[in-house]
Amino acid sequence: MEIRGVERNKVTYVTVLSGFTTPGSLEEGRRVHSRVAGAGLEVDVIVGTALVNMYGKCQSVEEARAAFEKISRPNVVSWSAMLAAYAQNGHARMALELYREMGSARKGMAPNRVTFITLLDACSFLGALAEGRKIHAAVAERGFDTDLVVCNALVNFYGRCGSLGDAKIVFDGMRRRDVISWSSMISAFAQRGRVDEAMELYHRMLSEGTLPDDIIFISVLFACSNSGVVEASGDFFRSIVGDTQVEPTLEHYACMVDVLGRAGKLRDAEDLLRLMPFHPGPLLYMTMLSACKLYTDVERGEAAAEVVFELDPENSSPYITLANIYSAAKRPKDAARIRKLMEERGIKKKPGCSWIEVLDRVHEFIAGDKMHPQRDEIYAEIQRLGRQMKEAGYFQDTKVVLQDVEEDEKENLLWYHSEKLAIAFGLISTPPGAPLRIVKNLRVCSDCHAATKVISKVTGREILVRDTNRFHHFLDGMCSCNDYW
Repeated sequence: MEIRGVERNKVTYVTVLSGFTTPGSLEEGRRVHSRVAGAGLEVDVIVGTALVNMYGKCQSVEEARAAFEKISRPNVVSWSAMLAAYAQNGHARMALELYREMGSARKGMAPNRVTFITLLDACSFLGALAEGRKIHAAVAERGFDTDLVVCNALVNFYGRCGSLGDAKIVFDGMRRRDVISWSSMISAFAQRGRVDEAMELYHRMLSEGTLPDDIIFISVLFACSNSGVVEASGDFFRSIVGDTQVEPTLEHYACMVDVLGRAGKLRDAEDLLRLMPFHPGPLLYMTMLSACKLYTDVERGEAAAEVVFELDPENSSPYITLANIYSAAKRPKDAARIRKLMEERGIKKKPGCSWIEVLDRVHEFIAGDKMHPQRDEIYAEIQRLGRQMKEAGYFQDTKVVLQDVEEDEKENLLWYHSEKLAIAFGLISTPPGAPLRIVKNLRVCSDCHAATKVISKVTGREILVRDTNRFHHFLDGMCSCNDYW
């Protein structure tokens, strides 16, 4: 009876813990955890894994790791739960490090499909192409290369790393495809601005009998947006209702506002905001604000920013974007006023962060980073590059610097943006002529975009940068986006 009681308690705890899936339920989860500890069940692999899952879903990664460490004999499900806790909460590097730790500790414990999917997502986030290829090899070795969900993760991984050829090989080799398979491949083309291939694949999908979903529509519209094909975007947007009888969502309207705004059709974008059948919300107005920045439209930018201030008060982006609009319009006092307002409201700018994979290791840099063990070499390379770039005619775009400092200090700050540090590290850490792949957590600023074009020319390097918007393929002083991003 005592044994049955313990087992019943385990099932009860696991069931209850599975119900805590958001940060708002974290305190309740902690209370249940205290009862688990009191019952001496933290070391139990089933209950302990449930705790790891709970903390991961509640976005408390440190507590997830603490729960994981208390499991006496973690199994592959336990390891996969901890990997997911890292990967799903923006700690992709930690997920890959844990996988290496798992490799030395598992002693015959084989990764499962969940392990591989989680790891491929982590590699996708970081742009860790070499590491992901190793995982792909392990996938094939374990016989998961015919699994639909794993193959979808592989297509997504290669697409997000900018390796379209590899993504297409996996996609074409799939025995069966679902809507996620098509969406992942279309999205891969969209991020590179390859609208013709994206549209061709979309029509091929329809001809093969797969019905599109919301994500497919977003991917195609995103491809149109990155290519600036306004008329094709409008035709496709109208076909969503006409051909598929699907009501466009907020995200579909956001794509169309982006298409119109980036093409300079700000009045049309404004009309679309006003006429859409539901309240636009902060996403749409932030999209409008970004378009206003491209064309220094102060009046429309102010109106859009005020809406985002009210609807998304913790978001730093509208403050930064509006301040940049004022700076571009040569209204420094207004730019300073917005910076001060941001400080008074306690709004912190999201720090720029870039990742580069070198020798199968992912290195992370933040703006002004001085923590890397090769800091002195990186900074010396920045200075050397700076001299070469100036000789090639490069001038810094100091209007993107929001800090209220002297011009020479603005120039100094620009040299140490995270992607420039990552590029400098890549240059000193790889053979001459080797391509560099960078992932950035924010949109590439105009100065870094111009700088990377020059760097690709003076160093003879191919540089691929993925920002939050698209891929930028820099080669011989040019970018694949044609300065449209």
